Amino acid sequence: MPEITSLIKKRVSCRTYADKPVEEKILQEFNCLVAAQHAGPFGNKPKYQLINLDMTEPGEWKKLGTYGVIKNARLFLAGTIKKGNKAVVDYGYCMESLILQATAFGLGTCWMAGTFSASGFARAIQLQEDELLPAISPVGYRADRQSFAEKIFRLSAGSDHRKPWPDLFFAGNFSTPLTQAQAGKYSEALENIRLAPSASNKQPWRILRETTTNAFHFYLERAFGYKLREVHIQDIDMGIAMNHFALTAQEMGIRGKWKINENAPPKSSLDYIISWQEVGG
Repeated sequence: MPEITSLIKKRVSCRTYADKPVEEKILQEFNCLVAAQHAGPFGNKPKYQLINLDMTEPGEWKKLGTYGVIKNARLFLAGTIKKGNKAVVDYGYCMESLILQATAFGLGTCWMAGTFSASGFARAIQLQEDELLPAISPVGYRADRQSFAEKIFRLSAGSDHRKPWPDLFFAGNFSTPLTQAQAGKYSEALENIRLAPSASNKQPWRILRETTTNAFHFYLERAFGYKLREVHIQDIDMGIAMNHFALTAQEMGIRGKWKINENAPPKSSLDYIISWQEVGG
């Protein structure tokens, strides 16, 4: 099993944290990854930072509310990205790499796009008028037990359930489901899309594979009510799904690139986002 698959399967949304700080060595290593330069498939460059409540005045960190959703978190991953074409997709794409790195360090995380004080975090990261703050995540050690609120959230979101392959992946046209056997060497990369987190567990991505080439067209099935503060939340979901596909393919030695394909088949109920094309294979 590729390491990326192990991390994807290991990571689950954590809303209840142990009341202890992250080990200093791990914190320093993770902070270096967070502070590094990031760029998504569309060329947008998000900037991330860690907000450490232990280093914040009590009067300030009380403003960084999560509406009772998160318990005992002392560290938050947050970021900014300039407004632009598919900026939020790139934000999700790049931040998911950091989320998986946190998982590799043994830390819990939780994607949050709506259930946090946007104004409080905007002040903490000095958000500018031409920037967006699409999502944040607490970071820390998981508590031994889930809080009652966390159990309710998981049940209401259906977090432990995923759509089956025929609902998500298609071969040649949207009337023909793609089976895992047909997916061949791409089976694991697609399965890791299926396992990706998404707002309300909507799993809004739809993937169409061309039958004659190793090209995969990525589409988004948008749902009403998933826009907050100029942020299309399901664009974050798409970025996460794209990240899982690309990282899995890369780890398996499959070379490819993201590109806009003008010949991608249109479908009225879906937004075409981007395509991934294998190269040198």
